[in-house]
Amino acid sequence: MNTPTMLRALPADHRQRLMHFAREVSFPQGARLFDENARADRFWIIRTGSVELDTYVSGRHTAVIETLGPNELVGWSWLFAPHVWHLGATATTPVRAYEFDATTVRSMCQDDPALGQAVTQWAGEVLAHRLRSARTRLLDLYAPYSTGSAV
Repeated sequence: MNTPTMLRALPADHRQRLMHFAREVSFPQGARLFDENARADRFWIIRTGSVELDTYVSGRHTAVIETLGPNELVGWSWLFAPHVWHLGATATTPVRAYEFDATTVRSMCQDDPALGQAVTQWAGEVLAHRLRSARTRLLDLYAPYSTGSAV
């Protein structure tokens, strides 16, 4: 199952309202967008390029959870208190993206309950997808193998 994109998840009027506040940004390959436990004050929708989501595994290396591409949401932690990143993110290629200020979008969502519900539903679906991906990836990396497949 693919991650829900803003285009598929939000009605046209809600997309247009959000895009009014979008800022075009770019990141070079290798740029760190954010680190785990840092303040989540913005989010992005990738236009071109790819971003890896990762997590630190104590006593091991950083584990890549998922690779995101065009039209995908980078970041959901900005929407849910305490507004700190639960993962890290690095541009694996040059990236062009739309950037959104989290405070502005949260305020818009509070002022317009229908927009808030649509954005929360979208982010919740992305979050559920990312949790499934993280579980699968971590099992692939660290599960004991007895018959050649993850338990």
